[in-house]
Amino acid sequence: MNLDKKLSTLKYTPDENSHLKPTQEDCVSCKTRSCINACPAGVYEWLENENKLLVKYENCLECGACRIICAKHSLNWEYPKGTKGVTFKKG
Repeated sequence: MNLDKKLSTLKYTPDENSHLKPTQEDCVSCKTRSCINACPAGVYEWLENENKLLVKYENCLECGACRIICAKHSLNWEYPKGTKGVTFKKG
């Protein structure tokens, strides 16, 4: 099962504003861009032609892996506001 199919089983209520705010200057100078590989939901994508990190926060599973693995510690990560974000199903 591919990532899109797995993510389609979750319910999201996206906020209008991102709860993930990387410091773009740090992202440009980052050599590893480990947040891209660490995110199980594929939230981060490096746009080579624009030289910036694209954050698809609507898909965030709120696991915090990106915040932990960021080599520059430059990701301002917060939980989405109440009733926003991902809703996990039981079972």
